[in-house]
Amino acid sequence: MKYNHLSKWLIVALMFSANWVSAQVTENNQSDFNEFTYRQGSAYRAASGKPGPEYWQNKADYKIAVTLNEEEHIIAGKVDITYTNNSPESLPFVWLHLEQNRFKADSRGTLTTPIQGNRYSGDVDGGFAINNVEAKLSKRGSSVSSKHIISDTRMQVFFDEPIPAKGGQATISMNFEFKIPVKGMDRMGRLDVADGTIYALAQWYPKVAVFDDVEGWNIEPYLGAGEFYLEYGDFDYLVTVPYDHIVVGSGALQNPKEVLSKTVLDRLEKAENSDETVLLIKPDEVTKPELTRPKQEGTLTWRFKIENARDVAFASSSAFIWDAARINLPEGKKAIAQSAYPKESDGQDAWSRSTEYSKASIEHYSNKWYPYPYPSAVNVAADINGMEYPGLNFCSYKSKEGSLWGVTDHEFGHNWFPMIVGSNERRYAWMDEGFNSFINHYSSEAFNDGEYGSTMQQTRKYLKWFNSEDREGIDTYPDVANTSNLGMIAYMKPAIGLLLLREYILGEERFDNAFKAYIEAWAYKHPQPNDFFNIVENVGGENLSWFWKSWFYGTDNIDLAIENVVPYGNDQVVILSNKGGVPMPVKLGLTYADGSKESIVLPVEIWQRGDSWNYQHKSNKQLVGVEIDPEKILPDINIANDKWPSEIYK
Repeated sequence: MKYNHLSKWLIVALMFSANWVSAQVTENNQSDFNEFTYRQGSAYRAASGKPGPEYWQNKADYKIAVTLNEEEHIIAGKVDITYTNNSPESLPFVWLHLEQNRFKADSRGTLTTPIQGNRYSGDVDGGFAINNVEAKLSKRGSSVSSKHIISDTRMQVFFDEPIPAKGGQATISMNFEFKIPVKGMDRMGRLDVADGTIYALAQWYPKVAVFDDVEGWNIEPYLGAGEFYLEYGDFDYLVTVPYDHIVVGSGALQNPKEVLSKTVLDRLEKAENSDETVLLIKPDEVTKPELTRPKQEGTLTWRFKIENARDVAFASSSAFIWDAARINLPEGKKAIAQSAYPKESDGQDAWSRSTEYSKASIEHYSNKWYPYPYPSAVNVAADINGMEYPGLNFCSYKSKEGSLWGVTDHEFGHNWFPMIVGSNERRYAWMDEGFNSFINHYSSEAFNDGEYGSTMQQTRKYLKWFNSEDREGIDTYPDVANTSNLGMIAYMKPAIGLLLLREYILGEERFDNAFKAYIEAWAYKHPQPNDFFNIVENVGGENLSWFWKSWFYGTDNIDLAIENVVPYGNDQVVILSNKGGVPMPVKLGLTYADGSKESIVLPVEIWQRGDSWNYQHKSNKQLVGVEIDPEKILPDINIANDKWPSEIYK
């Protein structure tokens, strides 16, 4: 064989190639491939990654009635909670979240916010006022307890008798009120626009914390970056507002005839059967409530219901343009997409396309991963960059075009993670933000044949962060993480991890089977990280401990390298090394002297024996070029050593 561009290597290679190939590794890397956490199954969580035969979770059903005082910007009302204890132990008390208490000057969240502030800074003149607390078992003759302790953003409510295990029920009720903050840590708040104030209401009622088989009570305080972990239940809530307001909320409106004129009702019926956006409140009608409301003074009460949800949010304003369209779901089911926005956000380059975006997003995820479960999907323009709740988003009223598509699609994607698959956001932000960012990649590529597209597969654009000495691991809790790292460790790095699994490690079919199995197994339940790892391995048919350990629970990087290519008899040997801390299968693109190309894949197990590997390539054609990862999916931190010989690729 003739190696024109390797002539200087020929004599040396012939003399020493046998030594290259037969070199023995003195220390193996088996520890990189061993299990890294206790992932064995139990009666509650099976080793297969599914809920075990004795899996349980508790339930919280809510009836809430509140009134909005527009003059003083106050919400006041009452909540009645029916709590079902399905756990195997009796409960003498229940913990609740009081997240509005974050908006106090002495809250833990305020006192742990850096002096310079951050995204989660907020008003500090608010907080809940709580009174008339009553707690009792749901059996006849039970005594009523008012004993409770409020500690920062948590509330402990005691019962005179413990709630019985395995199905015991109790009720908790209280009155509450709070001043609505202007700046609600980019999750809720209020915005003044030309035609009124937009009230974006979230974290607006006392809600039960999760009691599970892993931690018992999950009672981490609400500091800001860490989001939510809540029980599932049914919600029936009433919102009383000034007569000229439009209210949109999680779930289905129960009393449209009581709050809307016949004109709007007719338009709503049309929208429910239309794939095109239908205006319910037109721009020129916003300041003319006599055209669209059933009364012209006082207040109106709007009633909403949603089932099997973990939270509810709503928005109210006299400034809303309101439009809607039908969402087509699998098996002939339907829902309705709605958008509510002020005239400042109107326009075909902006919020006039919001419902189109919402509809496309929900339909894509429903067909690709799991059907959307709720009767409506509402996008609300507010002074919030983007925040999700079951069936309702708050997105920036300033967003336009691709940025509006991106935030709308991202927030609706959260209906799958964590609204359907109910992970613990306060601890594991990557299980909702990362998974959601991953599915956003495919929805963006699909929307209007890639009208806005996605750049997530260009993983090497993140190399600056991967090379940063200040990077943190995905497993860092969001309230602990440096805010400059949060976008990568909660969103992009876990999303890239799933992309690598689908596009590089497992392949589309095996990954999709595993990912769908995870969603189906844990829909409306509470998975832990190990449950996800186990189900992907069991359904995907691959031991991935090496990947979970290095990518999700470490800060090492990918750096695969070609050291050289040398002749070996009539064959060639590609000398490879793993210079990073993340082992990976090695996809090689081969180029021959006759111009033909070939691809091969070396399994990740080549790195079990050490950090170098000699691949003997058998071919009767002259090999003139070799490249690692020719499709450039891996975020390999040193692309200079990915090709041989490097000069032919310049």
